[in-house]
Amino acid sequence: MMDERTSELLKKVRKIEIKTRGLSNQIFSGGYHSAFKGRGMSFSEVRAYQYGDDVRNIDWNVTARFRDPYVKVFEEEREITVMLVVDISPSTLFGTQANRENIAQLKQEIMTEICAVLAFSATNNNDKVGLILFSGDVEKFVPPKKGRNHILRIIRELLDARPLHQGTNIAEALRYLTNMLKKRSIVFVLSDFINSGPEYKDALSIARRRHDVVGLHVYDDRERSLPNVGLVRVMDAETGEEIWLDTAQKATREHYAAWFEQNLGQTRERFLRSGADFVSMNIKDSYITALMNLFSMREKRR
Repeated sequence: MMDERTSELLKKVRKIEIKTRGLSNQIFSGGYHSAFKGRGMSFSEVRAYQYGDDVRNIDWNVTARFRDPYVKVFEEEREITVMLVVDISPSTLFGTQANRENIAQLKQEIMTEICAVLAFSATNNNDKVGLILFSGDVEKFVPPKKGRNHILRIIRELLDARPLHQGTNIAEALRYLTNMLKKRSIVFVLSDFINSGPEYKDALSIARRRHDVVGLHVYDDRERSLPNVGLVRVMDAETGEEIWLDTAQKATREHYAAWFEQNLGQTRERFLRSGADFVSMNIKDSYITALMNLFSMREKRR
């Protein structure tokens, strides 16, 4: 007999499927395909050279045999592998922005919805989807597969994720990705990028050379600026350290805001310098708009 926790989990999976699959079908599928199609090329056939063909594609063996120039024709690889690399460290269990039911949504819940939208968009395009969950270490690896049942498993893993390690280690997650995936893939790295552990610039650069990487930064408004609510006790979710903070002091609020902007700027620079894309999303705003803008930007760049 199904226990109460499992029953509740399945209800949440179904709710997310209904919401995000509709978005994928109605909004994202075309944009996703346009933004990420043709990331690899496979040999299709040889045909006679035509004016304007790239001479670098001439097949010299066939040309010598028939004494006329022939070129190799390549086509897009129809199947793409999408990897969702998702931060489940304790700092993602934070949220102050209410949804339509007037319930504060956690960053982890928003990241789960984003993953579901991307996964359903990928499966609508007949692509494989895999998952890496990480905190201070890699927590789980779900190999890429196709199909609705596999996407529902990924959503269940995201909803049921409980970190076994403290901290956030993006470098280890990227190294694990590079070791596990040999075929070029589309890689979405979802995190709040708070206390991101050892320097991950080198691991990101290596991953970017092998894969098409997109960083998705998810944050809450209260992480960008502190409200003036006087003396409060706050806890670092990553380390468990607690301190008293006087938010009535303007200098305290300014210092906190400056730290956030510096961390965000450094994170964006790391991704862009490596050649990866980067999008920052405030959970009070629509992630639909952010993703559509990402798809549009990539399509124009093609």
